Amino acid sequence: MFPLHRNRRLRVNESIRSLVRETTLSPTDFMFPMFIAEGENVNVAIPSMPGIFRRSIDLTVKEVKEIYDLGIRAVNIYVKVSEDLKDNEGVEAWNPNGLMQQAIRAIKSACPEMIVMPDVALDPYSIYGHDGIIANGDVENDSTVAALVKMAVSHAQAGADFVAPSDMMDGRVLRLREGLDAAGFHHVGIMSYSAKYASAFYGPFRDALDSAPRESKVAVPKDKKTYQMDYANRIEAIKEALSDVEEGADMVMVKPGIAYLDIVREVKNAVNVPVTVFHVSGEYAMIKAAAERGWLDHDKIMMEQLMCIKRAGASLISTYFAKEAAILLKK
Repeated sequence: MFPLHRNRRLRVNESIRSLVRETTLSPTDFMFPMFIAEGENVNVAIPSMPGIFRRSIDLTVKEVKEIYDLGIRAVNIYVKVSEDLKDNEGVEAWNPNGLMQQAIRAIKSACPEMIVMPDVALDPYSIYGHDGIIANGDVENDSTVAALVKMAVSHAQAGADFVAPSDMMDGRVLRLREGLDAAGFHHVGIMSYSAKYASAFYGPFRDALDSAPRESKVAVPKDKKTYQMDYANRIEAIKEALSDVEEGADMVMVKPGIAYLDIVREVKNAVNVPVTVFHVSGEYAMIKAAAERGWLDHDKIMMEQLMCIKRAGASLISTYFAKEAAILLKK
């Protein structure tokens, strides 16, 4: 008790604080989400995400090499496909010569040690902007899962280290595991978006890929709330994560990040696999906007948020700040 114990003795200076610091960050804690576009020498800025671009494969590979040199060891990749390749079934998603498959091969060829985790969901390929196949006015679960298996196997054939299903269909982890194993890809892991909430924080991401639900002449859900989670729920997140682990997930993800740190800790306490947290586009954009106006110190708030995500239980943080944070940590 006081005065025998004075907690401030452990805060006197930075050297002491560093000795007793409970949580640390390094570039290997980060995964960098990357947007890939068709063409060559394409570098398109995303206005709602300052500093983030849609890049063609050649420029993506160049950046992958740069971030590998900074110590980042994983990328989560997304593609923006042309409108004429979109349909309701997402057939382009498992084209062996599709943009995603070409990107995986190029990255693994140029930087074999970089862990590549391609997104597995149909929304970039859907004429309706949904994560699955529309039938009878809703996203049909089981036919969507069958399509996702074909998609994931094509990613594995291209050289993916993990597949990252972000669709939130029921039972998809089990079917993906069975499909990958049947195709001989026992070594390819699954990082499941287990607790992905129907969040307004995804707005800038949907700008980047044009993947928001669209109005249509046929009946389609106006949003993704029939498959993404209600942000009022906590216990459901634990149930989803445990189900995915039981079905064979090697990692589980909580998405979004900062606004959901209670969920991160709950999931971390419940599962025995690594927990990934997606520090999403809206969280990134808010810091950028406030910093541009001089309302926040950009680097300080960036590092504080990343540290808090790690402290909450993240084994890996997928963040658009990965490159900037790695540069700062190197200094």
